[in-house]
Amino acid sequence: MYDATHTSSMIPDKKLIKLRFEKAAATYEQQAVVQARVAARLLNLLQKIVPELKPADVLEIGCCTGLLTEKTLTRFPGIEHFTLCDLVASFEQHVCRRIGTHAHKLTFLPGDIEVVPLPDRYDLIISSSTLHWVHDLPGLCAKLHGHLYPDSILAFSLYGTDNLREIRTIAGKGLNYRTLDQLRNVVAERFDVLAAGETRETLWYTDPVAVLQHLRATGVNSIGQQAWTRRQIATFITDYTARFSGAQGVCLTYHPMFIVARPKR
Repeated sequence: MYDATHTSSMIPDKKLIKLRFEKAAATYEQQAVVQARVAARLLNLLQKIVPELKPADVLEIGCCTGLLTEKTLTRFPGIEHFTLCDLVASFEQHVCRRIGTHAHKLTFLPGDIEVVPLPDRYDLIISSSTLHWVHDLPGLCAKLHGHLYPDSILAFSLYGTDNLREIRTIAGKGLNYRTLDQLRNVVAERFDVLAAGETRETLWYTDPVAVLQHLRATGVNSIGQQAWTRRQIATFITDYTARFSGAQGVCLTYHPMFIVARPKR
């Protein structure tokens, strides 16, 4: 099962992603510590790079339960219309409860951002912890370019090559993550990149079982459908403990990357 010398790249299964995130809806916010930090960091970067930005019409890709949605509405109180797109239609209810009196500003587009028609042009397209799931990022960038005004902004975060490296090392499979330079080059085909950055976040857990529970609770375990046998789980626990233990328990790495860009004319 495990091959530490080779990691196979998996093409994201959109149906499985939808299913896993639906199941994680009740536990997502409690466990999504890194995702909340990344959303806040993305907005801070956006404000630093484009301090004059005052968007009225915004599109968010992959809203989930509304962590970024709420922060964006707080940061930009002048937003008049906020379009949300997510694979999971039931997230609309979670977001509306979260943002309360701002719910009248929302239009929810259930479906896959790579294929769903976008009805408008936007002052800001924003996304956090989502776009590593798409199949064709260059194609999506081309699509989004056509739905932005010349002075509009695309701002997003996704995850890079070190993301969940512990899982990928032991299980021998994972998403086909990009480096920051590769990501910048993809975006630069259609956009002027105003800022590009990356960081690492290390979380600590009592044991490998707690790591797996965390991934399940956030929906991040959306790579393979086949359930592990007891023997495979036991092997995973042994290998993970041997390789990734420290004084605080066992570690799990996240590798968020950030882009702020403006459409090329």
